[in-house]
Amino acid sequence: MDAPEPEGHPPAGTDGGAEAIAAAERAAMVRSIEADGVFDGDPGWRDAFATVPRELFVPYYYEATAAAAGGYERLWGEDPDPERRARWLRGAYADAPLATRVRDGELLSSSSQPSLMARMLVALGVQRGEGVLKVLEIGAGPGYNAALMSHRLGDEHVTTVDLDPDITESARRHLAAAGRHPAVVTGDGARGCPGRAPFDRIIATCALPGIPPDWLGQCRPGARILAPLATGLLLLTVHDAENAEGRFLHTPAYFVPLRGGSSRAGDRPREYDGLPRRALREDSFRFLLALAGDSLDPYEALALWRRGDRPGRERYGVTVADGSARAWLDDPAGPDTWPLT
Repeated sequence: MDAPEPEGHPPAGTDGGAEAIAAAERAAMVRSIEADGVFDGDPGWRDAFATVPRELFVPYYYEATAAAAGGYERLWGEDPDPERRARWLRGAYADAPLATRVRDGELLSSSSQPSLMARMLVALGVQRGEGVLKVLEIGAGPGYNAALMSHRLGDEHVTTVDLDPDITESARRHLAAAGRHPAVVTGDGARGCPGRAPFDRIIATCALPGIPPDWLGQCRPGARILAPLATGLLLLTVHDAENAEGRFLHTPAYFVPLRGGSSRAGDRPREYDGLPRRALREDSFRFLLALAGDSLDPYEALALWRRGDRPGRERYGVTVADGSARAWLDDPAGPDTWPLT
């Protein structure tokens, strides 16, 4: 279903009156994120979202629909129908993820929900009296997140990596159109980017089965890693090349899985027949089941969840030590801990 992007001219959203409409939509998006208090933790990100034009990074995207062949409808900025062009432009600034690459009905890449991107960037903590930091992004997507970081930190301090050369080529083109030129690398994100290390921050915009050990070795002591894991966002502080520890943010997060040979896990559907349906409807319990993986019997997980009074994501954490990782509830040295598989 992938189609080549139009070349030789910018998308319709950057011309004439559409440019003014895009500016108005962008301002409305920023106001919405700001109203939720997202920028309170670091107001410096507001200017990045207010300045970087998201429409340049999604010259086309796909909306899920049962009516279209393959389950997706393509919207693009060069559509000859003015109503569909306007729909594309409004959608580019909706606070929603946008599917940017779909192949044989499988979602391969997307532009994340802007408010979630803002929460992640704020949590990353790029200005804490440490000067300008070097950041590695795992999962380039269309390049929008890299553009936001480049606007804030400078192109030379940002590296983004993706396994798919089509994705990295598109990201480079989009970034150049926005006047940004961070390092865009084609490679297995699970292996990091040793040629650009060491890093002060690593941020992943794809779901992980665990924390790749190569990342720790490419971080300076005190660096932070923010990565989607088990429908949550894990924020780790790196102590050295083999040791890190941190907790989950309270924010739910659902991302396209990381692809790459070194990142694959024995990911298979699990049956939970016999567990109470009421518990399975609870987001906090489903998160625990995902985090527990094969390490905890589902009924053990249920007992832990009840004993902990239905704990939210922010009460869980992960400790990486000497090549292995353990998840825990409330206290890494407490009784409720298990191997992270």
